[in-house]
Amino acid sequence: MSPYDLLVAPFAEFEFMRRALVGVLALALGAGPLGIFLMLRRMSLTGDAMGHAILPGAAIGFLFAGLNLYAMTLGGLIAGLLVAVGAGVVARATRMKEDAALAAFYLVSLALGVLIVSVRGSNVDLLHVLFGTVLGLDDDTLVLIAGITTITLLAFAFLWRALVVECVDPSFLASVSRSGGVSHIAFLALVVLNLVGAFHALGTLRAVGLVMLPAATARFFARDLTVLVALATLVAMASGALGLLVSYHLGAPAGPSIILVAGLAYAAAVVAGPVGGLLSRRAPRRHLEA
Repeated sequence: MSPYDLLVAPFAEFEFMRRALVGVLALALGAGPLGIFLMLRRMSLTGDAMGHAILPGAAIGFLFAGLNLYAMTLGGLIAGLLVAVGAGVVARATRMKEDAALAAFYLVSLALGVLIVSVRGSNVDLLHVLFGTVLGLDDDTLVLIAGITTITLLAFAFLWRALVVECVDPSFLASVSRSGGVSHIAFLALVVLNLVGAFHALGTLRAVGLVMLPAATARFFARDLTVLVALATLVAMASGALGLLVSYHLGAPAGPSIILVAGLAYAAAVVAGPVGGLLSRRAPRRHLEA
C-alpha cells in the first residue's frame, strides 16, 4: 500500500472522512489551550466530571426534540453550568470539598441522563449520546463546533494574562485585580462549551479525552506555557487525524480510535519524554544539574 493510499486516499475519496477530519481539527484548536490550563489549575478530573455532567441536559433536549442538534446543545450547556455552579455553592455552604461535591453531582447527572435516553429512545440513540458520531457530522454540527472553537480562541486572547497569573498565584491576582473571579467563571463556561461541542462528535464518555490526553502528553516535552499549548494542540490534531485513519483501515469505531491514539502518544511521552519521562529521569546528569 502506497503512502497516498494509506494517508490521503481515505480523505480524498470520502466526504464523511473529510467532515470528520474538519470536526476533530476544529475541536483540537480549542482543546489544546483548554487542556493545558485545566492541568495547570489541577482541574483535570473536574474536566472529566463536567464531561459527564452535560448528559442530563442533552438527554432532556433529546426527550423533547429527539436527536436535534440545537436542543441537545442548549440542554447540555445549561446542565453543565448548573452542575458547576451547584458544586461550587455546596462546597462554600458546607464542609464538603468542591471536588467531592462535583463528583456527587456528575454521578447523579450521568445516571439521570442514561435513564432519560433509555426510557425515551432506543439503544442506538443511547449509543449516539454516550459515544458520539464523529463519522456522521453534518453541516450544522461542523458550524457549531467551528463557532465554539472561535469563541474559545477569542476568549483566551482576552483572558490569557489573568488565567496565567491565577495559575501561578491566585492570591496575588485577587490583591491587584477583581478579574480573578470573572476569569474563573469564564474559564468554567469555556470548559462546558467545548465539552458540549466535543459531545456531538465523541460522545459524553469520551469528550474530555481530546482535551486532557494531549495536554498530559505535552507536559513531558516542554515547560514553557506557549510551547505547551502549541504541542497539546498539535498532538490533539495528529491524534484526531491518525485515529480516523486507524478507524478507516481497521474497520474500528472512530471515536475510540482517536482517543486510543492520543493514549498511545501519552504512553510514549511517559516513557521517552525529555521533561520528566522515565528514561530521562534514569539518565545520568551532569554535576550540579537540576
